[in-house]
Amino acid sequence: MQDAVVIGGGFYGSAIAVYLAKYRGLKNIILIEQESELLRRASYNNQARVHNGYHYPRSLITAYRSHINLIKFIDEYSSVIFRNTKMLYAIAKYSKTNAKQFVNFCKRIGIKIHPAETSQRSLFDQRLIEDVFLVEEYVFDTTKLLSWIENNLLKSHVSISLKSCVTSIHQEKNQNSIVNLITDQGVKKSISCRYIFNCAYSGINQFKGNLAGSVKNIKHEITELALIRPPKVIEGMGITVMDGPFFSILPFPIKKLHTLSHVRYTPHMSWVDKPEIDPYQKLESYKCNSHFNHMIRDAGKYLPIILDSSYIESMFE
Repeated sequence: MQDAVVIGGGFYGSAIAVYLAKYRGLKNIILIEQESELLRRASYNNQARVHNGYHYPRSLITAYRSHINLIKFIDEYSSVIFRNTKMLYAIAKYSKTNAKQFVNFCKRIGIKIHPAETSQRSLFDQRLIEDVFLVEEYVFDTTKLLSWIENNLLKSHVSISLKSCVTSIHQEKNQNSIVNLITDQGVKKSISCRYIFNCAYSGINQFKGNLAGSVKNIKHEITELALIRPPKVIEGMGITVMDGPFFSILPFPIKKLHTLSHVRYTPHMSWVDKPEIDPYQKLESYKCNSHFNHMIRDAGKYLPIILDSSYIESMFE
């Protein structure tokens, strides 16, 4: 009998398992992950940005929550954060948010913002950019985050079941639940538990069974992050242009490269979630033809120097 079963060994599932042991006093916790290693899917294939609210000028609540939770994240995970990255936010002309609105928005939720240096402003095409700001935002290293997670799971005595896929969840009359899973060796197992935390991200609707209220409305997107080697002058720098074109170039510490994403070209296709559609099989069968050329051409209008970048590969998730 387990106190808790956590489904999904990404950042959220792993952090929740640590939290349950460390702060809630649960003794018997099992973390189930279908990959061969923790933090291998969306926790790896992302921008590695630690948001501080700048991204959300049209949603004060989202921005403020990003800001207050960044403080908590830095306190808990200080060892995984790159603090020396210079982060620039440029406001495009004819944007949905102008520079004055952006400054007032930042002041309203209490996040730091400073005018960019002359050398930083000169990187942009002034005909298309209204203003450029230096902000306080960070990126993290997933390998260091994984190390933190593994060490704390070990200290918390959380059991980890890798290469294991949950197939169904059943609630019993005594309010306990049964989690059924199958390993990569084809071995079927059933685990009785008091609590279930479903952190399976894209797969949260994929489990059969009778657990009431567990199905959520989800839209799936297959997305692309291009990995590039930028020119020396912006190496190690993070740049976001908003709020019309909305693209970002951010350091990706794991590979010592940068990611390039674009609001129009990063999403490739989408569908509404259905139990019979396995999102991971959908991704596996998708022909991952890169949109990099579209991304770089549009980014180059606003940030001409980015056209001197070298394309390395793309991550799809």
